[in-house]
Amino acid sequence: MPARGARNRGGDDMKPADTALALLVAIIWGLGFVFTRYALDDLSPSQLNLLRFAIAALPCLVLPRPKISWPLLLGLTALLVVQFLTQTFGMAHGVPAGLTAVIVQSQALFTIGLGALFLGERPSRAQIGGIAVAACGLLMICFTVGYDFSVGAFAVSMTAPVSFAVMNLLLRRTSAVPMLDLFAWISLASLPPLAAAALMADGLAQSWQAMTHLSPGVMASLLLLSVGSTTIGYWIWGRLLHAYTSAQVTPFALLVPFIGAGASSLAFGETFGPLRLAGMVIVVVGLAIMLLFGRFRPELPEVG
Repeated sequence: MPARGARNRGGDDMKPADTALALLVAIIWGLGFVFTRYALDDLSPSQLNLLRFAIAALPCLVLPRPKISWPLLLGLTALLVVQFLTQTFGMAHGVPAGLTAVIVQSQALFTIGLGALFLGERPSRAQIGGIAVAACGLLMICFTVGYDFSVGAFAVSMTAPVSFAVMNLLLRRTSAVPMLDLFAWISLASLPPLAAAALMADGLAQSWQAMTHLSPGVMASLLLLSVGSTTIGYWIWGRLLHAYTSAQVTPFALLVPFIGAGASSLAFGETFGPLRLAGMVIVVVGLAIMLLFGRFRPELPEVG
């Protein structure tokens, strides 16, 4: 995440309370995939994201616009819209929530690759090894596509971590901006394109009907996604990254896919065949190698 600065205490051990907060964020983000899958039973991907980020934008009523250029703000907004529309589209078309959690976390692989390609950053041997391991895991998952969801749905889902990775690179230019302010205003800027997507995909009448007749369960899911995963989650994560090094905080992000996969298995009875399960585990192992032993550590874990 973009928050690193003068308050960073370097080698100090994390306080037990802060360790608990990091675990809480990982749990919130992991469960976010379950809440998303549940809400998609009543809402289309565009409707769900429109409502989610409309709620997440409410802090803009009291928070100032972050001091970044409009082109940068709009670029981050476009990437956020693409990321969440594609990952929810995949889930709406059969990609399991637990698998989606692993796919989105592969953003670390793409962040390092794009950094090397466009910014001239030379990955370390550990990063190259981690990329190779994670790529093997993704390849194994590819061999399972077509049985319970389509190749098209999987391809669209894979757009999410790529968008996430590009967003990571742009977020480096916002290191001095409070994360709560930034994501509130990104959420606000995302509303026009998300509203347009809902109108084009679902029509005005259908969108209005769906978004004004929400069940209590879907309303609770939306609140947990917007207030929990987006507002509170990013606020806590930014606070931790201001207080500690990224090497101390980012490994907690490795818990997100495990929590997402485990929770979705319990909630929806999702099962994974041996090849897919092995591929998911290998992807996470590759990410662990990159995050724990790499020189550059991508700092944006999955937003559930």
